[in-house]
Amino acid sequence: MAALGVDVNVGNDDGESNAAIKVPERVLRRDQARLEEAERRRNAKESQTVTEEKSDFFTSTFNDEKTTVEEMLYSCNHNDRDKSQNTLEEATLKIQQLQKFFNDSMMFLTQYEIRQAQASLQKLQSSLAEKRDELLPKKKFAFRSKNTGASKQPTPDQQTSDKSDAAGTVVVDAAVSVYQCGFSNADSQVLIKQAEEIQQRDVLLSHLTNCKVRLYGCPSTVHIKNVRGCEILSGPVSSSVFVDQCTDSTLSFPCQQLRTHNTTATRIYLHVTSRAIIEDCHGVQFAPFAWSYPGIEDHFKVAGLDPNRNNWREVDDFNWLAAGTPSPNWTVIPEAERICSWDVVGQESLQL
Repeated sequence: MAALGVDVNVGNDDGESNAAIKVPERVLRRDQARLEEAERRRNAKESQTVTEEKSDFFTSTFNDEKTTVEEMLYSCNHNDRDKSQNTLEEATLKIQQLQKFFNDSMMFLTQYEIRQAQASLQKLQSSLAEKRDELLPKKKFAFRSKNTGASKQPTPDQQTSDKSDAAGTVVVDAAVSVYQCGFSNADSQVLIKQAEEIQQRDVLLSHLTNCKVRLYGCPSTVHIKNVRGCEILSGPVSSSVFVDQCTDSTLSFPCQQLRTHNTTATRIYLHVTSRAIIEDCHGVQFAPFAWSYPGIEDHFKVAGLDPNRNNWREVDDFNWLAAGTPSPNWTVIPEAERICSWDVVGQESLQL
C-alpha cells in the first residue's frame, strides 16, 4: 500500500516546475513538532528571563523599603513625642505599601522568597507595635456586662473568669499586656477586641468553647487553636491565619494566606489573596467572606489586601494528591445555606 504523503512542486534554476515530489506526512508532522517544540522552548526561556528580572526587582525594592522602615523606627525616641508619632504614622503607611507590593508580586516569587518576605513583614509589624507601645502607650479598655448593667468595671481577674449568667451573655475585658493579644480558656462568652487594641499585632485565640469572637481591626497574624462550637469573625489580616484543632465552628476573615490543620465540621467564610491550605481536615466548608463593620474598607488598606481579589475556592489539600479529582475533605457551602447577616455585638459596649 502506498504511503500517505503530500505533493510538493520543486522548481529548477530556470524557474520551470519539475514533477511533484511526494513528502511523507510523518516527515511533515515531525518537522511541525520540531518547530513547535523550538517555539515552546523560546517562549519558556523568555518567560523565565522576565520572571527572574521581576524577582530581582522585587528583592531589591523590598529590601530597600524594609531598611528605610527599620531606620525610621530606630530614629524614634522619647525626646520628641510629636515627631515620633508622625514617624510612626509614616512607618505604618510604608509597611502597608510594602505589604501590597508583596501581595501583588507573589505570582512570580519562589516559595523561599515568599517565606522570607512574610517573615520580614511580620518582624516589621511587630517592631512597629512594640515601638508604638513604648512611645505612645494606649489606655486600656473594658467592657460592661450587658446582662447586669453594672457601671463598675471588672478587675483583671474578674475579666478572665466571668461566665455568662442565666440571662446568657457576658462581654469580657479586652485589655491585655503589650506582648499578648487574644483570648484563652473561655466558655460561652462574647469576646471582643477593637481596632485600637489590635494595631497589627499577632492575635492568639485558644481553648475556647461556645464563644462568639469579634476582632474589629487589622491583626498581623491570627492563630486559632483548640476551639469548639465557636463563631470567630475578624477584620483583614495582613499575613496568615493559622487554624489548628478546630471543631464545629464558623470562621470568617480576609487574609493573605490560610493554613488549616486537624479541623473538622467547620465553615470558613474566606477572603484570601493567595491560596488556602488544609491538612488532616475533614468536613470543612468554604464560602466567600461575608462580614462587614464600620471602617473595614480602611482596614483592607492597612492590611495591604485587594478587596477585589479573592481565591476562596482555591484550596490545596495536602492529604489529597489525586490530580483532577476533587478532595473529599472540603466542599463549598451552598448559596442557600450561607450566612448573610451576623449578630451585631461588641461595639456598643465599649467603655473608656
